[in-house]
Amino acid sequence: MNLMTRLTAALALTLTLAATGAHAANVLVVLSDENHLDLKDGKVLSTGFYLNELMQPVKLLLDAGHEVTFATPKGRAPTVDSSSETPAYFGNDAAQLKLHKDLLEKLALTSPTASPVVSLARIEQQGYAHFDAVYIPGGHAPMQDLLKSPALGRLLADFHQRNKTTALVCHGPIALLSTPPDANGFVATLEAGDMPTTPKWIYSGYQMTVISNQEEEQAKPMLGGGEMKFYPQTGLERAGARFSSNTTPWTGHVVVDRELITGQNPASALEVGRRVVDRLK
Repeated sequence: MNLMTRLTAALALTLTLAATGAHAANVLVVLSDENHLDLKDGKVLSTGFYLNELMQPVKLLLDAGHEVTFATPKGRAPTVDSSSETPAYFGNDAAQLKLHKDLLEKLALTSPTASPVVSLARIEQQGYAHFDAVYIPGGHAPMQDLLKSPALGRLLADFHQRNKTTALVCHGPIALLSTPPDANGFVATLEAGDMPTTPKWIYSGYQMTVISNQEEEQAKPMLGGGEMKFYPQTGLERAGARFSSNTTPWTGHVVVDRELITGQNPASALEVGRRVVDRLK
């Protein structure tokens, strides 16, 4: 696309937004740096983010004219979980799978050399006030680092204080555990299989959802004979969350409580994206 074409497209978008009274928001998407999850007994699961959980909301945001910035704790390019690259997560529609894979490739997020991803330290330097909403997709990778990232904890606390839209889906809501004063200690106790003391938590009493213990049990074969150190539902409930579940496993379920929008599983990602776009109107 040459310069004149880009300028014409930008002008057309500006005029469209002005005509509809829409506001182009700045949305921060936070992903994990990790490409694995440590399981019990020294076993390791290769993982990353789920393709549909990232790209369905991102496409909705871009189509609505919003600016999207991608970040990870260390600024490394994230990894897509190869098991999520299937039409099953796109309504069994191969065309939709290709559409979203092509967009991911265009954005170059997973490129080790060309990825636009920045670190959370850079986001903090830039200032949280620059962003109108934050979105955190799932995949198992957030269970490795986001749940105890001090930088993410500071970001989420700022968004909570300012009542800014905070959306998470599937394993993504585990990132909310980064906000207690001793997030590392709380998570370490959970990983050891012990009962931690309920922390002072900014989301205590919030109604929210996350991939359920029932769904985790049904998905255990995907762990290749391994076992997770703890389940996200258990961790959030012990922190003080009011867990809400679907009635049929793997069907979409979205919960909204104050600034928080949470989706239970991959089937919930599209609706979470729609809720975020609605909030930004």
